[in-house]
Amino acid sequence: MSPFALPNTLDQFRALIASNSMSSVIPEYDHSNEEVIQLLAGWFSELGFQVEVMPLPGYPGKFNMLATYGQGSGGLVFSGHTDTVPCNPERWKSDPFTLTERDNKLFGLGSCDMKGFFALVLDAVGQCMEHEFSQPLIVLATADEETSMSGARALAGSSGQSVLSRGRYAVVGEPTNLRPIRMHKGIIMESIRLTGKAGHSSNPALGINAMDALHEVMGELKTLRYELSQRYSNANFAVSIPTLNLGCVHGGDNPNRICGQCELAFDLRALPGMSNDDLRQEIKQRLTPIAAQNNVELSIEALFPGIEPFEQAANSDLVKIAERLTGHPSNSVNYATEAPFLQALGMETLVMGPGSIDQAHQVDEFMALDQIQPCVSLLRGLIEHFCLTSSRG
Repeated sequence: MSPFALPNTLDQFRALIASNSMSSVIPEYDHSNEEVIQLLAGWFSELGFQVEVMPLPGYPGKFNMLATYGQGSGGLVFSGHTDTVPCNPERWKSDPFTLTERDNKLFGLGSCDMKGFFALVLDAVGQCMEHEFSQPLIVLATADEETSMSGARALAGSSGQSVLSRGRYAVVGEPTNLRPIRMHKGIIMESIRLTGKAGHSSNPALGINAMDALHEVMGELKTLRYELSQRYSNANFAVSIPTLNLGCVHGGDNPNRICGQCELAFDLRALPGMSNDDLRQEIKQRLTPIAAQNNVELSIEALFPGIEPFEQAANSDLVKIAERLTGHPSNSVNYATEAPFLQALGMETLVMGPGSIDQAHQVDEFMALDQIQPCVSLLRGLIEHFCLTSSRG
């Protein structure tokens, strides 16, 4: 047995929250997740798991972890991310890096999104260790879900792929109030840059106004938004149509100067059955003629690689078992998760975890205490069904 002491569940919560693993596109807010990964690696090693810590190529200080218990294939994967969003400590009622219990809630950055999930996985696993595992249990902890999802993206080209190939079912423990989620929208974030020619505004012939062209570009994107809403709809979603948001505009430098360059950033959230690549191609085809007609240069850049829409079949084994264990029908959400990356590795995949998404990314984030034991029981039920039942087909 390792000398590494395995703390109780509350102390695990406390240690995970105390480790700053914020990820951000702004370098001064970005932190390594190594300390969280090492905590998890130590605890799962203590339980007898085979643990692999994998540095992310091109991302110094960022790591994934895979912990595996049991042999064979067709096992169960519990997956979660180790990073949090940045926070504003001065707006919190208590230190976001100190687990604080009040009003029957556990407050702390990452308590529900989603470090707390790992502590509850450890609790459930510990209750099952006296049984013989007929299928492997794999725990995946990833980096940078809140920014680039580089941790999940790295799995396809890493040694972790061979480990995950032993899994047949995957549960992503994002906060869903322990409701099974089998669908979510995808997302792309794009930047459109138009370059014309600056000049004195007293004579429009002296330049090419990029902002005039942007006006037409925005109109075309609004037309696309309407057409997508007519072509695609899914009543399973609270927002049943694809959404396209014109998020921010930058351009020009003075009222009396022809705008030589401007930029628009937008996001587009696609429904299952739609393709991010197809959408990007359609946008390029629609905007290229506008740029040519206005004599401006057009460049379209992806602000991050994007996340594909996700859907797991309603009649799949994992969905049916999750519905039986929770007593709730599977549903959908409008936000995106790492689920598509696991599904792309060949696993039936579901999003389901403790806590509410309403608390994620908020001041005074918390995990309600009444979520803890139901979550542990649910995780144990999944382990018993998919890892301990040798007669399962």
